[in-house]
Amino acid sequence: MKFTLLLFILYRKLKKASKKNPEFKEYIKKEKVKVLIKTADGKRGRLFIFDNGEISSLTGDQKQFDVAMVWSDADTAFKVMASEDLNKSMESLFEGKLVFEGDDKQALWFTGATTFLTGKK
Repeated sequence: MKFTLLLFILYRKLKKASKKNPEFKEYIKKEKVKVLIKTADGKRGRLFIFDNGEISSLTGDQKQFDVAMVWSDADTAFKVMASEDLNKSMESLFEGKLVFEGDDKQALWFTGATTFLTGKK
């Protein structure tokens, strides 16, 4: 449940930034990408849709995405994502608790997008 709520909050923050943050607006204005963040069992997830400056989202394990961040379980995902510590994300990758599917470049782009929310550009 905490992971699902975290994904919803992330969506709301991205949506707000798309309306109020000029640098973020510029960053997303020409991008068309679908980013899925989910658990490996597919029980929890959210698709973030960036469409030339507009952001929308769908819940669940969506099948059409450009890149997916697949977490081993909801507890790990919540702990790592809530910490905003890039080192923890990297550790999760090395330990196999986080796997990327799809376009790696889009994963890097999405990571860049989230830095606008933390102020760690």
